[in-house]
Amino acid sequence: MRSFPTVHPPTATKPLVTMADSKESELTPITVITGFLGAGKTTLVNYILKEQNQWKICVLENEFGEVAIDDGLVAESLDAPEDLITMDNGCVCCSVRGDLVRTLGQLATRRKDFDAILLETTGLADPAPIVYTVQTNPKMSDNYRIDSIVCLADCKHLEAHLDEKKPDGSINEALQQVAFADKILLNKVDLVTAEEKAKLEARLRTINKFATVIETERSRAPLERILGLNSFNMESILSYDPNFFDDEDEKKIHNLELVQSVGIKFEGNLHAQWFNMFMMDLLRERAADLYRTKGLLSFHGQGDTKFVFQGVHEQINFGPAQKPWKEGEVRENKFVFIGKNLDRAELTKSLMECLYKEGKK
Repeated sequence: MRSFPTVHPPTATKPLVTMADSKESELTPITVITGFLGAGKTTLVNYILKEQNQWKICVLENEFGEVAIDDGLVAESLDAPEDLITMDNGCVCCSVRGDLVRTLGQLATRRKDFDAILLETTGLADPAPIVYTVQTNPKMSDNYRIDSIVCLADCKHLEAHLDEKKPDGSINEALQQVAFADKILLNKVDLVTAEEKAKLEARLRTINKFATVIETERSRAPLERILGLNSFNMESILSYDPNFFDDEDEKKIHNLELVQSVGIKFEGNLHAQWFNMFMMDLLRERAADLYRTKGLLSFHGQGDTKFVFQGVHEQINFGPAQKPWKEGEVRENKFVFIGKNLDRAELTKSLMECLYKEGKK
């Protein structure tokens, strides 16, 4: 397991952290599309490739099974057949990881020909290994970045998928896909009543209230709301609605979801060592249960530097925000946890114990 990065005071020879922010704009963005078979992922890809001419997009398609049955559907939308790269030997989340690296490696010399890469995953794929591979493999991280994780949800059948019970009591794939998403495309809204749609959207907000829900019919999503937004970004927490961190809704509703999202905020400066110890313990004990984590932090002794982090399971990216704390700005720490069996009160208590206190080391 990778430890949570330690905060060190900056020196003339040692930067505060080592990050690749300066070259991030040069990296080719990858949008990962998840969703159950039949939700409309291939229709979405076809829509994106047919309806626009401002983006030159390379599609990496992976359909569960031995044969890539969607080749014909997608290929007709591409300018040239050779632009279609198909990985057809299993799930992206496990056995295809090597193939993903090899395929993206082969594309590296041509990547600047494309504005974006769309990775359409199998209906049973967990996006965490994809994120891990792109962020930790030097051949990948030197050329690519994750732009966003988009979950395509079938409005008519998603409830049944969310309610599915796994034999071993583990979290079903639909819950995981919603939990990981930056954007949720609620597709086929024309096939349900207004009441059914409202009920489902309320449930999605309970599971992941930090994802943007976009209603679609026949997978026709507004492209400007799903591509090139750098949603999978450490600084995305800066743009969240402040109300997301209030727990009023949770007090009114008894949350029965196995997977849920929790937002926490409080003022003050954190003690770097105490916070690092808390995060390392949390990740060691609960990494499998934590699908997404994000934070906005103020540390004692770090001047006006504002810190941000985001994680997928135990894989954490951490560093200074692009803009520092403004003079007179309230130093409010914000945290996002999306995962299984989360206890808001326990998390809040543990985090607030990391606040710096005069006279204590």
